[in-house]
Amino acid sequence: MAWKQVIDPFNNIALSVLVALIPILFIFWALIIRKMKGYQASLIATGLAMLIATLVYGMPVGLALLSAAHGALYGLFPICWLVIMAVFLFNLTVKSGQFEIIKHVMGGITADRRLQALLIAFSFGSFLEGTAGFGAPVAITAAMLVGLGFNPLYASGICLIANTAPVAFGSIGIPITVASQVSGIPELPISQMVGRTLPILSVMLPFYLVSIIAGFRKAQEIWPAVLVSGVSFALLQYLSSNFLGPALPDVIAGLGSIICLMAFLRVWKPKTIWRFDNEPAATVDTSISYTAGQVIRAWSPFIVLTIIIISWGVQPIKDVLNAKGLTQFEFPGLHNAILGNDGNPIPKLFKVNYLSAAGTAILLAALIAIPLVGLTYRTGLTVFGETLKQLRFPILSVASVLAFAYILNDSGITLTLAAVLASTGLLFPFFAPVLGWLGVFITGSDTSANALFSKLQYATAQSIGVDPVVTVAANVSGGVVGKMISPQSIAVAAAAGNLVGQESQLFRFTVKHSFFMLIFICFLTLAQAYVLKWMIPVYEMLDGKKAAVLPDLTKGYLYLGILTVVLAVIVTAIMAVTRKNKQIPKLVN
Repeated sequence: MAWKQVIDPFNNIALSVLVALIPILFIFWALIIRKMKGYQASLIATGLAMLIATLVYGMPVGLALLSAAHGALYGLFPICWLVIMAVFLFNLTVKSGQFEIIKHVMGGITADRRLQALLIAFSFGSFLEGTAGFGAPVAITAAMLVGLGFNPLYASGICLIANTAPVAFGSIGIPITVASQVSGIPELPISQMVGRTLPILSVMLPFYLVSIIAGFRKAQEIWPAVLVSGVSFALLQYLSSNFLGPALPDVIAGLGSIICLMAFLRVWKPKTIWRFDNEPAATVDTSISYTAGQVIRAWSPFIVLTIIIISWGVQPIKDVLNAKGLTQFEFPGLHNAILGNDGNPIPKLFKVNYLSAAGTAILLAALIAIPLVGLTYRTGLTVFGETLKQLRFPILSVASVLAFAYILNDSGITLTLAAVLASTGLLFPFFAPVLGWLGVFITGSDTSANALFSKLQYATAQSIGVDPVVTVAANVSGGVVGKMISPQSIAVAAAAGNLVGQESQLFRFTVKHSFFMLIFICFLTLAQAYVLKWMIPVYEMLDGKKAAVLPDLTKGYLYLGILTVVLAVIVTAIMAVTRKNKQIPKLVN
């Protein structure tokens, strides 16, 4: 017999909310006050959530255990699968010595830590968010900054904060696609509304980041570069989200801001080179120089990664990969065993898209990169084993965090918190971003938060006479600032920044910034709902009668063929340049 979710177990919403908050408040206490390790805090929080779900909400113990198992499994795939592959790819570049060339090149562009953070954490991280998403940007950029010599805490924290600007449009716009599917509002108006909110944050974010790293005065020293970075990013984000849709804003804004900042740095340099305290002065060994071929070879893993990740996001290719490599099954004992508040059974399906997953794309890039960077596959296998050992505790953290999230969602605890926020009446637009923020904190994903709350946002806005696109977009925008404190994101960043066991420090580093940005978005959303109505796009609701159409795989196979040719040409060219470079010393002698 199916069990029905409960929203107000005490028939007293205030008391129910206080109890529902216990496992969430525990995580804040454990990481900020008690300074627990991430996996310890998440495991205890999962146990607390399970106790409240079974003893207070009446969820059968068997269902609670199955819900936790479902979440943990999702944590292992696709989340941990992606993180492992991202760190593995980076470790290959380090093992081969190619990252030393990347460091030298970056030092040649600028040795200033402030500008390096803007190029890598902000702009390159946004590009990666637009292509891969789901933790890859933070994993890769944090590892790169640590490799360049950044303080690990600052590297990981800055990458988490920088990741706020692009999260809404991450992974080829999936968060907004999901918000559209759940709410019934077309993708474009949601994209437009988010694209009229986040660019305001994007303009300020580079200065904010540099101020965190070096202080307000040091940030003022490079205000021209900060302005170029923020304005170029925000302008491209606004234009692409408003006129092209949700799929490409991060890719376009990320690449555009990189190009604009690098071009600007050719004609402008900071008066002083800023480094961290107790860090050796910046030096560029002029006796070392690299040919264009050597530089391309060093960057080849990331070049290949970029091409494959973009291809994996193209819908026809995704259709082919899912047609050949997607296993889906009903989760035993859990599928349709829980009735939602509306009385309908909740399907519990587990999808293993082992070919179209972003982690698989990164694995393919790594396999192609191994000979390009001069390693053997035997050595690559050794590096992979070392990577698994390096990530053993983060894997445990991510799995337990997802178990925690699934129990909160399946038991109705999350719905209790949402119901209170939805009861705030005319002030609801102010609290709408909080709902998205809470959803991302719990699930670690803006996509998941939109799936949870977009319908609630739509219905509540309609009931108080506010355009629903404002609150649905607020769910998306509020969620992005919850990403930096999500236990899942903290675990990923800690793994990439060599901060395993120090997750509490990272959480304390980011939490205040998350609250500052959340309050800003709350006031902006309130203004959009009642004062700045000219910002709201005109749109028509989706027709829910659209028939499902089976994808035509012919185009997908064609695109895969083109991808294969492109990769073959790139690999051949890089290998040819590598052989030429090896012959140069012999010719000189």
